[in-house]
Amino acid sequence: MWGAPRSERAKSIMLLGGGELGKEVVIEAQRLGLKTIVVDRYEHAPAMGVAHESYCIDMLDEEALKSLIVRVAPDLIVPEIEAIATRALVELEQDGFRVIPTARAARLTMDREGIRRLAAEELGLPTAAYRFADSLEELESAVAEIGLPCVIKPLMSSSGKGQSVCRRPEEVASCWNAALEGARAKQMRVIVEAFVPFTSEITLLTVRSSTGTLFCPPIGHIQRDGDYVESWQPHFMTEAQLEEAQSIAATITDALGGYGLFGVELFITPDRIVFSEVSPRPHDTGMVTMVTQDLSEFALHARAILGLPIPSVELLTPGASATLKSDREGRDFRIGGIGEALSLPRTQVRIFGKPDSKPGRRMAVALSAAEDVETARSRAKQAASLLKVVWSN
Repeated sequence: MWGAPRSERAKSIMLLGGGELGKEVVIEAQRLGLKTIVVDRYEHAPAMGVAHESYCIDMLDEEALKSLIVRVAPDLIVPEIEAIATRALVELEQDGFRVIPTARAARLTMDREGIRRLAAEELGLPTAAYRFADSLEELESAVAEIGLPCVIKPLMSSSGKGQSVCRRPEEVASCWNAALEGARAKQMRVIVEAFVPFTSEITLLTVRSSTGTLFCPPIGHIQRDGDYVESWQPHFMTEAQLEEAQSIAATITDALGGYGLFGVELFITPDRIVFSEVSPRPHDTGMVTMVTQDLSEFALHARAILGLPIPSVELLTPGASATLKSDREGRDFRIGGIGEALSLPRTQVRIFGKPDSKPGRRMAVALSAAEDVETARSRAKQAASLLKVVWSN
């Protein structure tokens, strides 16, 4: 039990990251009567507009992060992005602060090396073959070992930044430069992965709560330049494929521990399921659950981290999401076509409210429900095509 958000008996939640996913988590936390606090590296992040309090700091600065958390003293610390000084979270957890799901999980999943070594080397999960490189020369050797085509990614990035597919030896240098430009925290280390010839790519939202582990129906998605552009739920899988996917998801999330929702990304190939990545937080492809499930991924995350019961997850209808992305950088823009998009049946729109724009940045998402996945996908893509980032002359 807890008191009103601004009372002395309030229960407080601090989100480290205030993007569009954090915004929805804040809304769900407020529905449950929590005091909400948002921290991000830039002013007027989407979640800041709906939170009780907000702060702007460099979250890669250990001392700044520790100082703020100690001063504010939230009941729950919820990392919502990767670019966080996780060593500070480990220390704070040792001092009695509660980090969601755990400080160890935040540290391991912040960079691709930690989670890949855990999955492949400690847990024995099926993954793509991989190597790490700290220089262009090491990358060239790693690519020669892995073979072409291969995928090159920075160890720490978000929304696919810095990720590229290398198809020819002469592309290695440009892929190296792209990885460095897209990396967070200016890391020089990259991961090289063998290209997995998958038939589809899914997100299996996995919820660890006081009532056990639950799985949402699988979400199919399509990525472009390493970032998702559309998703749909449910994605068809055979019973055997679903059991294998759930086993992999349970294994990795059990190893990470704690309560909360995890986005487990998997490749479906003709003969097996291959682990790709995991995020200990709501997943961008899971925004579709705002129109498909009785409890969205954000509502599930809020309940789970508070230790509240989640008896079941119900799929109410097939649905799909499609994104609106910006094509340029700047602040002098408006979002147009909202009325036209909302004129489509069973369609919703979420405008994120980001204060500025960059090429490829997600600015909004269209969500559509329908009798079947194919109709929902078509409708969501049509709605997203009607949305526009309009620039002033």
